[in-house]
Amino acid sequence: MRYWNRLTSILGGRQILVALGALYVVVALGRAVWNVSQGTPLLPIAVITTFIGGSGLVLLVGGYRLPETDVHADFYSTIAGWCLVAIAAMLSILALYHLQPDTDLPEPNRLVPILTAFSAVGGYGVGLYAAQAKTNALELERRNRRLQRVQARLERSNERLEESNERLEQFAYAASHDLQEPLRMVSSYLQLIDRRYGEQLDDEGEEFLEYALDDVLADVRKDLEFRIDETNADVTVEELPRVEGNENQLRQLFQNLVSNALEYSGDEAPVVHVSAERDGNEWIVSVRDEGIGIEHDDHAQIFEIFQRLHTHEEHAGTGIGLALCKRIVERHGVRASEARSCSTDSRSESVGGDIWVESTAGDGSVFSVTLPALDEQDEDRSSESVSNCGARRGDG
Repeated sequence: MRYWNRLTSILGGRQILVALGALYVVVALGRAVWNVSQGTPLLPIAVITTFIGGSGLVLLVGGYRLPETDVHADFYSTIAGWCLVAIAAMLSILALYHLQPDTDLPEPNRLVPILTAFSAVGGYGVGLYAAQAKTNALELERRNRRLQRVQARLERSNERLEESNERLEQFAYAASHDLQEPLRMVSSYLQLIDRRYGEQLDDEGEEFLEYALDDVLADVRKDLEFRIDETNADVTVEELPRVEGNENQLRQLFQNLVSNALEYSGDEAPVVHVSAERDGNEWIVSVRDEGIGIEHDDHAQIFEIFQRLHTHEEHAGTGIGLALCKRIVERHGVRASEARSCSTDSRSESVGGDIWVESTAGDGSVFSVTLPALDEQDEDRSSESVSNCGARRGDG
């Protein structure tokens, strides 16, 4: 077959088919004219002409209409090769039969054209099937190559996206670190002002120095009032304590937690409850909902920047809300430790606040955070620490 394929590729597969078909049509018509002139009955002439000429028409029309099929042009030679192989095989069989002792072909001038014409049509059918199989294999190979190129581009895009996310996260950490020092200085001076001039400040002045966590949640509920009404949500808040922290950051922290509880409530009206529990020098503040819940394997992932568990069509969001909550809680733990002591050893022992989730899919979630407790003893230690730190700054 390789020899025939090379030969038909040189001559042109489609051209060979058309030529073979035309040859058999001409042979059929020529025999018909000659037989009529010899007075042969019309019925045998019609039968033989149909056998030979019909086969020729199949090859002629098939070769002419090959471009209209799904066969690739490179495999036209395959079809022509099978036709030539079939004709050669039939001639070989007839020759061997003729060479047998005491045997002879009956009317070879009629039998040979008929049998080779039938063989050519059979070869055309086999070749067409083989060419279609090769075409499908070629198309599959091309699709695989395209998919590999697309996959390679996607992998490169994912790598660039991961690098971008890593840079953004590094930037967030850097920004958080850069802001710690000026915020710590402002906090220290505010505590110094409170210690020295607290009795002279009116109610409005004291608002800039201390506040209750109840006030923060009240502001959060006010900010989310439209959404709470829109979803017919039931948001309840226990009596909450006073904590050390930045009011704006705490407001952003609980606004994200309550907003998530409303967003992932499922088909039912959201039910959200905020509570607090004292644990040594910290308060554990929890936001509980009865929503769709979170798979256990995803508990750590949700606090990473740009990590989303749902598509934008399912739930809106940017993937940075809980990551920001984590940064705020960690920062408050560090700042509380530094506010109590200016020594380097105390800072190194502090690991910041904690945030975690307790949840199972379909059974709601409880997000909890630890915040530094504020009581009279803490205020005395904080004021003394600020005084000492301020003295050292003055000495410097």
